[in-house]
Amino acid sequence: MRHLLGGAIGLAALFPLSSQAQVTTAVGQADNPPAGAEASTDAIVVTGTRDRSRTQFDTLAPVDVLSQQSIQSSVSSDLSDTLAQLLPSFNVQRLPAADGQAFVRPATLRGLSADQTLVLLNGKRYHRSALLGTRGAQAPDLASIAPLSIGRIEVLRDGASAQYGSDAIAGVVNLILDDQPGMQAFGQFSEYHRGDGAEYQTGARGGIALGDRGVLVVTGQYDHADATSRSRQRPDAIAFQAANPQIALPNPVQRWGQPDLERIQGAVNAHYDLADGVTLYTFGTVQDGEGRTDFNWRNPAGTASVYRPAAVFPGFNFSQVFPAGFTPRLGTTFSDYQSMTGLRGALGDRFTYDLSGSFGRSRIEYQLSETVNASLGPVSPTSFYLGRLEQREFNLNADFVYRLPVGTADPINIAFGAERRRETYEVSTGDPASYAIGPGAAAGLAPNANGFPGFGPERAGTFGQTSYAGYLDLEWKPVNALTLGAAGRYEDFSAFGDTFNYKLSVRAEPTPGIAARATYSTGFRAPTPAQLNTVSTTQGLDTVTLQVFNSGRLSPTSALAVALGAQPLKPETSDTMTAGLTFQSDFGLSGSVDLYQIRVDDRFSESRALAIPASFPNPNGFTSVSYFTNDFDTRTRGVDAVLTYVRRVGPGRANVSIAYNYNQTKVTSGASAAIGNDAQRRIFEERLPQHNATGTIGYDIGRFGAFIRGRYYGAWTDSTGNATGEIFQRFGSIALFDASLSYTLNDHFTLRGGAENLFNTYPAEAVFQASRGLVYSRNAPYDTDGAQYYVRLDMRF
Repeated sequence: MRHLLGGAIGLAALFPLSSQAQVTTAVGQADNPPAGAEASTDAIVVTGTRDRSRTQFDTLAPVDVLSQQSIQSSVSSDLSDTLAQLLPSFNVQRLPAADGQAFVRPATLRGLSADQTLVLLNGKRYHRSALLGTRGAQAPDLASIAPLSIGRIEVLRDGASAQYGSDAIAGVVNLILDDQPGMQAFGQFSEYHRGDGAEYQTGARGGIALGDRGVLVVTGQYDHADATSRSRQRPDAIAFQAANPQIALPNPVQRWGQPDLERIQGAVNAHYDLADGVTLYTFGTVQDGEGRTDFNWRNPAGTASVYRPAAVFPGFNFSQVFPAGFTPRLGTTFSDYQSMTGLRGALGDRFTYDLSGSFGRSRIEYQLSETVNASLGPVSPTSFYLGRLEQREFNLNADFVYRLPVGTADPINIAFGAERRRETYEVSTGDPASYAIGPGAAAGLAPNANGFPGFGPERAGTFGQTSYAGYLDLEWKPVNALTLGAAGRYEDFSAFGDTFNYKLSVRAEPTPGIAARATYSTGFRAPTPAQLNTVSTTQGLDTVTLQVFNSGRLSPTSALAVALGAQPLKPETSDTMTAGLTFQSDFGLSGSVDLYQIRVDDRFSESRALAIPASFPNPNGFTSVSYFTNDFDTRTRGVDAVLTYVRRVGPGRANVSIAYNYNQTKVTSGASAAIGNDAQRRIFEERLPQHNATGTIGYDIGRFGAFIRGRYYGAWTDSTGNATGEIFQRFGSIALFDASLSYTLNDHFTLRGGAENLFNTYPAEAVFQASRGLVYSRNAPYDTDGAQYYVRLDMRF
């Protein structure tokens, strides 16, 4: 806690206080909307509709609008964490020591895969991460965008492939950059109850008006986070220490927790009116950072694939290099870049246009230290450059809207347009030693960099895919109480052919303030060049034998994969139905209830672990191989309910929100019977809680603000991979509470302090992981590091 106090003093010194005393807006004050929704449902939304007159209340499908104040109320600098705290239907996992996923974490909406949610930036498609995550999902990295740069987030909880194309099966997350003049800066320090995970964040955003014709907004943010550790000494390490008291063994020998992380982020958002009805705009984001995490400890007494004697290396054993064993340390450097430039305007009162081009790139490079390539024996390095992954996307868009007057309550809003998208994935090789199969491999010594094999020539390459699309989107209000919508989109992909999707929507408001809405849509998610073409080698630790094992993931078009039953990948397809009620009142109470069903056919997954036939070579010593496949058909059913209340109560203003999500996924049919992959079926159905809820209470009086949030996560099932398959453990429900107090010092400065997981609550221990020192599951859909305390100073001009 002395670090927390020191951080508070440091932040106070960073921004000297003004002598003025006027009360201004701050997080937790009266105009701060409740978590999960804006205080007012009259906010104009731009997601899921191309009619610029739609508000949150009269949209044809459910849209959550998260304000800038709500976004900045989270301690985390990762937007995935923020969304998970505010929206019960959104989940994100921590995944410590999970290779690249420790840094690019999978986030899911309505329990579907991470890459089945489309991410937009200012309404334009945001690029994917270069990382293939859980079951090969390749999704955008929300952590790559500075929270300080965001003006608001709109989350469409409905299928939208007919409007936006691939990936929008579960819904759409639209990150809208701040475009207001003025200046904002902040400094924040946080630390966990156990005294680790110290994190320093600071940032500034400045917006200037370009006369009366435009605005330029620039944001910069810096984040440095120390690692956490929720580990205990491994039983085999205790036994090794007792048998070898002369060797100094670290305690614990490996760390399970959040990684060391440092990143800098930036954003630019600008527009300028060249003439009446002609606006030039540009915006973009950038991120650059690095991190480090631990892998499994290699026990000198038990890791035969490294420490066994080999006649090819007489007189040598790796106990001479690492007598206490070794824990490989994975380092990563990452960068993201997204830019968009366009021209928009109007030709008369009825016709508008938007012509734009964008480029996005994700680059990830890996290094591994404190390890060896055992097959190289005494000439093995102890650190390796493993290679680089890179995702590039180039989009061209032409969008038009014509409002056709037909003598009804509103004109028919006719939106149409076209898109060309080029997607490229590139894998570059690492050091030759990182993927070498040395002379010791024949004697059973493991090839490749131990812990994370480098990218070799068989994996390297550049792979691309081009698509062309055209769409038509109609919205019409024939009478004031009724709105109708229809959309269709045709898209052709160079890798697998064409697809057509459509959406039908209706909204009826028989009584002012109360409305019913329903949609039906088809959707799809196209396999990416990375999923279609790349291969990988991974290493794991069997939790029973504590032996390191190698497994391979093959390209589905490779000869071995085809021999094992692989088929060419095809798009996932879906149909979605939603129906609900929404209401708003003139006394501060509003809410909605929406039921939904999402059927996904040819669900993308990874085949079960398969043995390599004796007729095929196995130079890497794979214990098993797998390949990406269209594995299952699933049905997801659920309910979203949101209730908000904003009103003056006594001398202050109350701000209350309750949100609940029920989500159930069932495997209905598919290839599981053919490939025997019942483990994947269970993971699909049970890996996330079916019940999630969040509730917030805010109260503001004068200069003071108080905020309390409760988060509930239902029961879920954990799994971990072994050389022999998956092991499962069921975890019960858990409730976590957050709280903060804020004080407005004057018209420029606000000080806020608080805690997330206020009562330092931990889940049950992960019993089947105890053999390798892990205490809490790394797959948990919530933070397992305990209470986190923070202090933050905000400055606004």
